[in-house]
Amino acid sequence: MDWPLQDAKNQFSKVVRRAREEGPQVVTLRGVPAAVVLSAEDYAALRTGSSNIVDALLGGPAWDDDLVADVQRRDKAPSRVPAL
Repeated sequence: MDWPLQDAKNQFSKVVRRAREEGPQVVTLRGVPAAVVLSAEDYAALRTGSSNIVDALLGGPAWDDDLVADVQRRDKAPSRVPAL
């Protein structure tokens, strides 16, 4: 259900109760969704298993075996002669 901000402020306990019983409640500001009130259970479900930015950057995609072999097989010498 959508709640205009003023109504959500005036009936906050009702917003929370409905979030627990019916699911997420959207709070609007001038008719535009501005926030969502979730039950603690729904919030915990969203947070479970989430990684942080460091984990995401370090995790990256797995390299396939062909790419690993190509990288290990490449010539170790520089491909260009340094400019003098």
